[in-house]
Amino acid sequence: MEKESKAKKTTATVKRKKAKTAAKKTLVIVESPAKAKTIEKYLGNRKYEVMASMGHLRDLPKSQFGIDVENGFAPKYINIRGKGDLIKSLRKEAKKADKIYLASDPDREGEAIAWHLAYILGVDKTQKCRIVFNEITKPAINEAIKQPRSINVDLVDAQQARRMLDRIVGYKLSPLLWRKIKKGLSAGRVQSVVLKIVCDREREIKSFVPEEYWTVELKFKNGKKPASFKAELVSFAGKKLAITNEAEAEKVKKAILEGEFTVEEVKRSERKRKTPPPFTTSSLQQDAARKLGFTSKRTMIIAQQLYEGINVGRKGPTGLITYMRTDSTRISELAQEEARQFIEKNFSKDYLPEKPPVYAAKKDAQDAHEAIRPTDITMTPAHIEGYLSKEQEKLYRLIWQRFLASQMKPAVYDTVNMQIKNGSYIAKALGSILRFEGFLAVYDDSDTKKDVVLPEMAKGEKVKLDKVDCLQHFTEPLARYNDASIVKTLEEKGIGRPSTYSPIIETILARGYVVRRAKKFEPTELGFIVLDLLEKYFKNIVDIKFTAGMESDLDKIAEGQLDKNELLESFYQPFEKTLERAEEEIGHVDVPEEVSDVRCEKCGRFMVVKQGRFSKFLACPGFPECRNTKPILKDTGAKCPKCGGRIIERKTKKGRVFYGCENYPDCDFVSWDAPAPDKTCQECGSAMLQHRCKNGQIIFYCSNEKCSTRTDHPINKEIERLKKKTHEKHQAEAEKIEDK
Repeated sequence: MEKESKAKKTTATVKRKKAKTAAKKTLVIVESPAKAKTIEKYLGNRKYEVMASMGHLRDLPKSQFGIDVENGFAPKYINIRGKGDLIKSLRKEAKKADKIYLASDPDREGEAIAWHLAYILGVDKTQKCRIVFNEITKPAINEAIKQPRSINVDLVDAQQARRMLDRIVGYKLSPLLWRKIKKGLSAGRVQSVVLKIVCDREREIKSFVPEEYWTVELKFKNGKKPASFKAELVSFAGKKLAITNEAEAEKVKKAILEGEFTVEEVKRSERKRKTPPPFTTSSLQQDAARKLGFTSKRTMIIAQQLYEGINVGRKGPTGLITYMRTDSTRISELAQEEARQFIEKNFSKDYLPEKPPVYAAKKDAQDAHEAIRPTDITMTPAHIEGYLSKEQEKLYRLIWQRFLASQMKPAVYDTVNMQIKNGSYIAKALGSILRFEGFLAVYDDSDTKKDVVLPEMAKGEKVKLDKVDCLQHFTEPLARYNDASIVKTLEEKGIGRPSTYSPIIETILARGYVVRRAKKFEPTELGFIVLDLLEKYFKNIVDIKFTAGMESDLDKIAEGQLDKNELLESFYQPFEKTLERAEEEIGHVDVPEEVSDVRCEKCGRFMVVKQGRFSKFLACPGFPECRNTKPILKDTGAKCPKCGGRIIERKTKKGRVFYGCENYPDCDFVSWDAPAPDKTCQECGSAMLQHRCKNGQIIFYCSNEKCSTRTDHPINKEIERLKKKTHEKHQAEAEKIEDK
């Protein structure tokens, strides 16, 4: 009996152990819950447990410098406050797991997150615990699981070196700015260089002296089609024609009116418009800014959502694009083949190049992962439109179109260059006809499809002059930077990395060094003051070549060619000496305040102009005794049609400009459309508003809704069209929900 009892106990123990062993799972740790949800769908729940680390779990302490300079620049890492429960949960699941895979993003930052996770969970960094994937699709995830690797310490060192360099500059230099200028300021290894680029451009603009010049445009008539065409006078006696004033322009006009125009030369040629490469992080930010009006920050937030996964009906959470932090234009062979099949099916073989195109990488490109592309080219924007937000749909469409275009043939134009002679004067007429649209069939740029047709002319043939226009121009300074142009400049100069552009821009905006006006960056007085101090004492910090060289050194660390402590040592020693000298020599710097003519209604002082994060505002100089503030009202010069008050420019919380009555809330007049300068309604005398349509057309209409001119006005049709479009979209979304 005892033997039987022992045998039963042994059998039960073995069963329990087997059950326990069978219940063990592989723990996969990613960065975000959205990504975890998408990956879990592909891996299934039986063998795998997918959890999110919510980004970094360890970092340098906020309240301390956190770097032991005397002890080989040893960093002092601590668990991030507020993540204690998450760490406990991860440790608990790690103990249960048979195997642990660290699946943070496939870049230096992601490698560092995996390194910290390994430390927290007690995972051996030299073992095959790290998996990476460029896209969140089932094949990519399964392939990554089959090919785990150890943590790349060189990539971790490169991230740590960047983090510590930024900490050295930020925690040593920022307090100096607090003491010498005012609290709340900051300096950064890269942000200060970006500030210099913006300020230098502003100085160029302010010092620019416009120069007058004139051009002479000619309109010709002939009996052929087209009946008329235009040309521009370009040279005189073999030299470029330069007309600097009206008198010279009139002199030229008189001379050509006395002579005859004869066709001197007709050149016909073929011109190809190159196919654009697929998006990198930088080019995506630039195109999204130009075409969609997105800031760099907004672009990266939406791209992250598309990468991590969107619920697309029956498919569930699905990663729609590949990893969006990349400087490579490389495309996988599988993706290229899928694109070629799609093009052949939906367009024709005529649009396919003989071989899949290969785009040259930039000299300093890391080329760690593919370009940004859709994970499934057959998932067209129209197919998933109802599952995406308006912004997600716009960005996905842009990425989808750009990738498909990158795999198509170039556009082909027939061009005509006609030179027309009048004595010693030469005029040029340029014609261009799109013969084969190529990639323009999918990635449409409206300006590229406009044909300029010239009549069939032969050398020696006379042409009849119909009209001469002398046009005055003035040279213009370089434009202020916007989101697209600042990103392009940073990339060209090798400042920072594409993944850092967005946070850098947001930082200089948040500190009040720069403001965004009409989507362009304009430095503030504070920005100039901070830059002047940095340029005087810390030239390396704001030197473009020095900062670009630092990026190159960080790349060398990532490639195992440079020791991170060598780089930190070479930077820290001279920086520390300069910091000591600056502390001794710099006195307190006063930031001048602009005094307004508006009195504070609470204490009677004249209010001063302050710079907020988004715009300027008025504040009482009696702070902290008097805390009165008010917005600066920009008068449009137009009168409110409801109460006769002034129509002023206002801004929403998100910074979007609109127009409303100064007597709000007593008067509720409001409009997104700006009042037209110096225009009033001939019927009722109210201010005219100007509405800009998508095609660029401007519609002027009366601001008074009760005015008889508003009946059957095009603006009413435009409003109804927008309402109908919105209604149809909502109806389509409702029908899809019902189908599910």
